[in-house]
Amino acid sequence: MRERGTSGGHAAGDLTRRASLNAVASATDYAARLVVGFVVNPILVTGLGSLAYGVWQVIGRLVGYISPASGRPTQTLKWTIANRQASADVEEKRRQVGSAIVVAVIFLPILVTLGLVVSWFAPAWLRSPVELVWPIRIATFLLVVNLVALNFVSIPRSVLEGENLGYKRMGLSALLVFVGGGLMIAAVKLGAGLPGVAAATTAATILTGLTFLFVVRAYVPWFAVRWPSRAEARAFLSLSWWFLGWRLVMQLLRASDVVVLGVADSPELVTVYALTRYVPETLITFVGMLVFGVAPGLGGLIGAGKLKKSADVRAEMMAFTWLLATVAGVGILLWNRSFVGLWVGPEFYAGDLENLMIVLLSVQFVLLRNDANIIDLTLDLKSKVIVGGIASLLAIGLALAGLLLFDAGIVGLCVGFLAGRAVLGLAYPKMVGETLATPLGGQLLASVRPTLVACLLFVAALLLAPRAAVASWAALVAVSGLTVLIVGPLAFYAGLSRGARLRLAERTSRVIESLRSGRPS
Repeated sequence: MRERGTSGGHAAGDLTRRASLNAVASATDYAARLVVGFVVNPILVTGLGSLAYGVWQVIGRLVGYISPASGRPTQTLKWTIANRQASADVEEKRRQVGSAIVVAVIFLPILVTLGLVVSWFAPAWLRSPVELVWPIRIATFLLVVNLVALNFVSIPRSVLEGENLGYKRMGLSALLVFVGGGLMIAAVKLGAGLPGVAAATTAATILTGLTFLFVVRAYVPWFAVRWPSRAEARAFLSLSWWFLGWRLVMQLLRASDVVVLGVADSPELVTVYALTRYVPETLITFVGMLVFGVAPGLGGLIGAGKLKKSADVRAEMMAFTWLLATVAGVGILLWNRSFVGLWVGPEFYAGDLENLMIVLLSVQFVLLRNDANIIDLTLDLKSKVIVGGIASLLAIGLALAGLLLFDAGIVGLCVGFLAGRAVLGLAYPKMVGETLATPLGGQLLASVRPTLVACLLFVAALLLAPRAAVASWAALVAVSGLTVLIVGPLAFYAGLSRGARLRLAERTSRVIESLRSGRPS
């Protein structure tokens, strides 16, 4: 009898349906986060104050910097399981779970030590007033505890997603997002301040981990822990080092903007920046989450050596990402001023040029992350981490120059990160091309048309932005929907080649049919 979650359940014809369901599950989770963020952030700004809210944003990123010291065993486990989907050796997979626990324990003292250091010095780095010194220290340490908990409670989730069964948690994880939001609101309303919000975050993490343990035991019958051999543990640890390095790179690339702005300028400017970028970051990340659901299935194709099919799936992923990101970007450029004004007040909107820079930063990141995820699936991370580290340090240096030497504020920050990350725009496609036999030259040539169309649409939106304003939520929803209806077809036909349009249309049709029928496509 075949076990669910093993290779027997991973027939090639089932990949579209699984990928579709994973994308729907990710979209559901992220939609829940969107709703919670929409409700919770204004309450945090009001309850904590502009200064403390900016501090909350920064300490979250500071703790993120030490997250690589966790060893990243759950990330290693996820991609290792994804790469071995075709394997029927469940005992090996169980030893991989055991290896993840071993690595988590090995790195625990390092993580806690670094967490104590960051917790103690965070108030000084942020030049915080005396009354916030201990609240900041306590809140930061609670976020470190949350990080420690994540290292263990995320193991069931990693197995579920690695087996391409992430959709099985659909609904439950979204519900837990609302529970976490409710806990944060309760903390603010009870006057618990920064420590209360951090404690709520930690409680939600533990509850989510226990829920995933229940789900994975129901849908992955092989799930269990076996003690790995010394050689297996060493191999897992070796791979974890590179995932650790990549996590550090990701923190530098994605979260350093807030820290650099908070240290080089002020927490108050961080508040303006964070609230202005809320919609760009949310929608662009939502696009990435939809595409990310395909990754475990693509890992199975790469692991099986089906490079032509893998290259086709990657091309569809990039075209789909570009289309959604472009349409979302135009809408954000036109209507983000109105959104921020209605949401938290017009004084928290950074400006149209700053809005454009934030949109470009978000679009660039989600496109880079597509190829970064594909490289993860090959389990060959060395070059990716080294190049990513160089690019991240370059981005931070240029951003600091924009802030300190040119006093360019948010624009200088964004230009610095855009320029530094541009290195990866060439390096990562080249690495992926070497794996999937798609030369870099052909990729660059194919990107010319969509890049030019996106630039023209963004410039047009920027010119129209000063005259685009609405005074109610109903009007904002209406004009946003109208924007999608107009810009979507325009971008689809103007930015994508005929072949890309046909492939996307065919894939969409297959996804819809698969979800309707409930049968593998």
